[in-house]
Amino acid sequence: MSALTLLLMRHAKSDWGQPGLADHDRPLNARGERDAPRIGRWLAENGFTPAAALVSSARRARQTAEAALEAAGAGGAPRRTTRRLYGAGPEEIFRAAREAAANGEIPGAASPLLVVAHNPGMEELAARCEGSAAPAGGTARPFPTGAVAVVACPGAAWAGIPAPEATEVVRVVRPRELK
Repeated sequence: MSALTLLLMRHAKSDWGQPGLADHDRPLNARGERDAPRIGRWLAENGFTPAAALVSSARRARQTAEAALEAAGAGGAPRRTTRRLYGAGPEEIFRAAREAAANGEIPGAASPLLVVAHNPGMEELAARCEGSAAPAGGTARPFPTGAVAVVACPGAAWAGIPAPEATEVVRVVRPRELK
């Protein structure tokens, strides 16, 4: 059976310096603008260049995805932006990937698939995917801004991937670990 790769990425560090700005509209701060492309370069250098992306509609998540995809050489990859991922829990994030593929919003077998969303949902999903074995790079907790978990998923199409517990985190990378 073939396997798909899911890249769970928490948005990079955001700016809290604009009082009154809605949370959904907060941009990246300088550290976030630096970290997102660093993760993108790491993805490309390690053979995980995204083939498609599913992204929260929050400004900081969109900026993170754009910078990471560009740095990974995947700026033209198909992407779907959805408010559904804003504040989503682990089940909703996983279900959103399956349904986006089933509905043709992203290519059904695009792999790796980059998903950019928020905590606590991303950290909880990554922890559920890792099961009892710690992946390379340590466990998914903590899962700071800009972190990415590389998840191996059984199956040949996103619409058919099983529950998070049937997957395996093979690597966790945090921006502070990169040069």
